Amino acid sequence: MISFIGILVLGFFLGMRHATDPDHVIAVMTIVTKQRGIAKAGVIGALWGMGHTLTIFLVGASIILFKVAIPPRLGLSMEFAVGLMLILLGVLNLTGVLRWLQQRFTPSLLIPAIASESATPEESRSAEPAAPSKSDTWLERNLRELGLYNALRPLVIGTVHGLAGSAAVAILVMTTIADPWWAIAYLLLFGLGTVAGMAAMTTAMAFPVVYTGRKMFRWNQAMTVGSGVLSVAFGMFISFQIGIGGGLFTGSPHWTPR
Repeated sequence: MISFIGILVLGFFLGMRHATDPDHVIAVMTIVTKQRGIAKAGVIGALWGMGHTLTIFLVGASIILFKVAIPPRLGLSMEFAVGLMLILLGVLNLTGVLRWLQQRFTPSLLIPAIASESATPEESRSAEPAAPSKSDTWLERNLRELGLYNALRPLVIGTVHGLAGSAAVAILVMTTIADPWWAIAYLLLFGLGTVAGMAAMTTAMAFPVVYTGRKMFRWNQAMTVGSGVLSVAFGMFISFQIGIGGGLFTGSPHWTPR
């Protein structure tokens, strides 16, 4: 029992470490650069982690309980989707579409320096956030201020990113823990660790974004462009590695869950 508890605790901390994988960091960076609140950035990270956990739990539990075997081409396709997601996020960031969507759906969440560049006086006045109720909890207040669009976006991105690592985590658990229910408990704690790690990381990433947004508009623009370029470049690298190196687009796909 003690050894099983130790394995479960290890799963939580491995989940926190998993949150720092390069593709995860880059994906979230393209979102965080559009936020002005440190607390909201933390909520975005937690939502990303929830989406990631949902995929890992569903796919992983299916592999553990029903011994589902994922064909190599399907496994490569799930990882390829992550590369496409990174490219899409980077392009939307560089073309200003993410900024337009932010203004369209939640104008009050724009960094003030950015908002003042494009918003009319009437839009600026309408973007003023409503006074929060004293009965609201910290989470309720931040979720309401984020809005549906900003809440769903990291959730969907996290769900797609969970596709890439879900099989590897499940297979690793199966070779370590014989009892399927303990293995599923490990998956849940691994997911909770990912949520905690991503929330902490996005909160830390938000500090320079918020500071530069208020003090150095041009530097904030450079960070936004840099995150977009990095996202496109890394997405293309992953796509090439999976599509050509992994054989997704050839007649002999070979996939090793990782």
